[in-house]
Amino acid sequence: MQDDSDILKRIGSKIKALRLEKGMSQEELAEKSGVDRTFIGGLERGERNVSVMTLCDILRGLKYQIQTFFSHL
Repeated sequence: MQDDSDILKRIGSKIKALRLEKGMSQEELAEKSGVDRTFIGGLERGERNVSVMTLCDILRGLKYQIQTFFSHL
């Protein structure tokens, strides 16, 4: 069983990896997701707890399905 104490860091790292894979800046992702750039930065560093709805908006901005996101986290 995996330790979930670092879940925020794992989510943030995955978001960052996907963003970089798409060649997007934090600002571009924020604009496409409808959130502030500083939120994206905090999320990527594992400092922010993201709601499910906001995570869906961010993944939509990345054109990535939430089911796939969690299956590869």
